[in-house]
Amino acid sequence: MAGLRWLLVAITLAAPLALADDGQLDATEQAHRNVPTVHAIALYDDPALPPGFQHLPYANPEAPRGGTLRRAANGSFDSTNPFIIQGTPADGLNQIYDTLMESSADEPFTMYGLLAGGIRLDPDRHWMEIDLRPEAHFHDGHPVTAEDVVFSFELLRDKGSPFYRAYYASVESVSAVSERTVRFEFSNNQSRELPLILGQLPILPEHYWREREFTRPTLDKLLGSGPYEIAEIDPGRRIVYRRVDDYWGRDLPLNRGRYNIDRLVYDYFRDQSVALEAFMAGALDMRIESSAKNWATAYDTPAVEDGAIQRVIVPDGQPAGMQGYVINTRRAQLDDPRVRRALGLAFDFDWVNQHLFYGAYQRTESYFQNSEMAARGLPGDEELALLDPYRDQLPAAVFDQPLPISQPEALRPRLREALGLLRQAGYDVRDGTLVNLETGRPFTLEFLLYDSQWERITQPFVRNLERLGIRSKIRVVDVNQYLDRLRRFQFDMIVGNFPQSANPGNEQRDFWTSEYADVPQSRNLAGVRDPVVDALVDDLIRADSREKLDTASRALDRVLQWGFYVVPQWNFDGTRVAVWNKFAYPRPFPRYTPDFSVWWVDPERAGAIAARQRGQE
Repeated sequence: MAGLRWLLVAITLAAPLALADDGQLDATEQAHRNVPTVHAIALYDDPALPPGFQHLPYANPEAPRGGTLRRAANGSFDSTNPFIIQGTPADGLNQIYDTLMESSADEPFTMYGLLAGGIRLDPDRHWMEIDLRPEAHFHDGHPVTAEDVVFSFELLRDKGSPFYRAYYASVESVSAVSERTVRFEFSNNQSRELPLILGQLPILPEHYWREREFTRPTLDKLLGSGPYEIAEIDPGRRIVYRRVDDYWGRDLPLNRGRYNIDRLVYDYFRDQSVALEAFMAGALDMRIESSAKNWATAYDTPAVEDGAIQRVIVPDGQPAGMQGYVINTRRAQLDDPRVRRALGLAFDFDWVNQHLFYGAYQRTESYFQNSEMAARGLPGDEELALLDPYRDQLPAAVFDQPLPISQPEALRPRLREALGLLRQAGYDVRDGTLVNLETGRPFTLEFLLYDSQWERITQPFVRNLERLGIRSKIRVVDVNQYLDRLRRFQFDMIVGNFPQSANPGNEQRDFWTSEYADVPQSRNLAGVRDPVVDALVDDLIRADSREKLDTASRALDRVLQWGFYVVPQWNFDGTRVAVWNKFAYPRPFPRYTPDFSVWWVDPERAGAIAARQRGQE
């Protein structure tokens, strides 16, 4: 896909309205005409906000505009195209593009029309039509048309990251019915969330990309239609966005009180300790703190004590998902689940949590942690109905043993169990080294990392593996090399994250299914190839009720856990934010996800902070 000359994607126009012999609309078209046009769609139940709502409940429509927000980004970047395999895209690029719809952070999964002024969804979910707002235009003044929507869909599906192909797999066709109406036809109605997923489609300008090469990285200031545009690019070091003063959607109810800050600056740091120092010195305004150690110890400064720096934990109502050491099953020594289970037994979460994280975390025990979708105990009757057809293909433990992640035993008995599993898999210790008895080769393992702070976290794991005779090493590389190896799955183990929403769906194909196991840059990092997993992902996607979705997620969770594809790490049900006290934001926070677009710069506070920082120079 990468490296090809961009060819214009043909736009497929809809056929004229079908007429019966008597000149009347046929039954199918009449049904289309009878579907009501709505302002929003929800996965289940109805949207919380009615037609004519004035603003999102967590936004302040009176918020002042102006100021700058400076944040740190990690590593480097060499592209402003976030949609392709090649290159390392800059942070924040999503802010230059509008989507057909946008979600509310206060609801589990509801999409409100953004570019879409009206939405018609077939009650049986076989098709959807969207009417574009006539006032919507790109930053160069060109109107956003249905042909731009068709172009964007086909471009991303055919030339973009494999993620899009997985996400849109059940879309049979997309066509421009008229200049401002687009129709999506679905190959089946088994994915209840597909219409909402299509609402997340970023719309790219066909007239801009027609003669440009899409599949290679670029550092051009790409054209969008969103609330921000690219103002400055310093390759690998900084990218700056400015608020678009004449943004077409600034007065939409969905946007009132949002996108208040004039300039968004992302400064790049290869070392997060240097980024922390820059924040403390006032060179950065906000820091999303991922380190529990830093949160506990690094903010003991006068600026925190006198309130110049505030520390806020923004709650997150979404499932925690799975973060862990991902095991690449494509490697010969890692394709045996007994080996993978042994590796997991050597990880001592309790020690790491107490000695490195000040007890801040809880162990992740599910791929859908902190939700009703997490498997618990033994499978119930509803789960068994999904799992029983595959009883001969699954380990017996799936049906009759407690879930494997939780490990309350001390480390020593776990290491004994791990060594027993390794011996069952054909390994034994010779002169202190674990070797394959058939080939005589030692068992070696490399942890591939790009952030140096993970080195100290991984070292205790490496020491425990050495006690099993496993030769392990940690390799820290720059972010570009890391991403290149990740795309080609050239690693033994990495730290990976599989985020989950309250309503998982099509993205699970990209995470777990056989179709994406060898697709470059797919998110099936572990290389899972299991027809049972494939089938359970399909069950999850076609769930047509909350209860069925929860059951399908539990069944998938259970089978993934018994596949030992990940050594689970930890989770924290919130986002730690350190910020210089010149920003204001509505309270309470939205219930499900943080939304920093509703923050604003308070001019009085900003002046006081600037004076304070000048006095310290």
